[in-house]
Amino acid sequence: MPRLTRRGWAVLVAAVVAYASGVWVGFPVLRALGGAGIGAVAAALAVTARRPRVVVSREVYPDRVQRGRPAFARLRVHNDNQRRHSAFTAGDRVDGGYHSVAVRPLAPGADAVYHYELPTARRGRIQVGPLTLERVDPLGLGRSHLATGDTTTMWVHPRTYPVRALVAGHPRHHHEGRTSDDSPHGTLDLRDVREYVPGDEVRHLHWKAIARTGRLMVRDYVDPNQPRFTALLDTRAALLPPDVFEEAVDLTASLMNAAAEAGYWCRLVTTGGVDLKPRSGQQAVRQVLDELCELTPLTGTAPLVPASLGQAADRGGTLVVVLASAYHEDLAAVATLRPHYASTVVITLAGGTDTGVTIGVPGVQVITAPNARGATRRWNVAVAE
Repeated sequence: MPRLTRRGWAVLVAAVVAYASGVWVGFPVLRALGGAGIGAVAAALAVTARRPRVVVSREVYPDRVQRGRPAFARLRVHNDNQRRHSAFTAGDRVDGGYHSVAVRPLAPGADAVYHYELPTARRGRIQVGPLTLERVDPLGLGRSHLATGDTTTMWVHPRTYPVRALVAGHPRHHHEGRTSDDSPHGTLDLRDVREYVPGDEVRHLHWKAIARTGRLMVRDYVDPNQPRFTALLDTRAALLPPDVFEEAVDLTASLMNAAAEAGYWCRLVTTGGVDLKPRSGQQAVRQVLDELCELTPLTGTAPLVPASLGQAADRGGTLVVVLASAYHEDLAAVATLRPHYASTVVITLAGGTDTGVTIGVPGVQVITAPNARGATRRWNVAVAE
């Protein structure tokens, strides 16, 4: 639906007043000026009423990007008509703003590709679109908008820093007890025979079970010696200013990313109720970063250590706790978990005060740093020692 711009309304009002004045006082010049203005407005509405008859598509690359890293949108325009298409403007609503691209006139069957950068300063799921096509007449009197309904989601992940994986963990062998249902998949010991799902290894097919059930069945293996890595992130808003919260999320993402890529069985726990067990590998990295992408501070009150972290089946390996400040009661709560993990590390972000102070907690290593970058550097030094 075409609409008048502010300039169009101003011209229309002036034209009507001029024409009415010309009729009232009998001046033909005013009537001619008024008629010309009204005609120009009518022509503008007629021009902008024609919708752009082109095929427009937009894709975002990459669809997942670290905070602060570049991301782009690629706009493709194709004129599949037999006539030359006039210029128009294509625009996207991105993270509360609007980005427009001036599309030049296209010859019959011609294509045009445009690129523009997307904002990635804010962590979260950013909606790009809907894509709108806008046509404006040469005088700027009329304008029409056409929404194509094309929207895309861009995941802005936390920033990650290089981190060394900590080699630690208690081996878990099946002869010492029943393997838990959430044990890592993939190697040494047979846990169960289950129905095949897409993505399972074909070499693990259990032919006897297939003959007996008439369905595809596979052997489900576990690796009882696979190292474990658990990260506990404090998300209490009362203790984490917004800037420190973002640093804590970046630090947690860096640690989980390194552990998953090193083959650790990973687990992400927050005081806000998140309890993610994404296994290991690149798929685990993506799950963790997607979860942290949408993580928000906890506005209510909650203990630092959730009850789910105390389940015996999920213990073992390395526990890393990320805090804003090392309060006595929080460290005391972490100390109660110490017997259930091979190593326990507390990392506190001092919110800009680089004190370098190490607080003594029996059996718990405490690292203090001003931000995520500093914490990862001190972590790497501690791991190398």
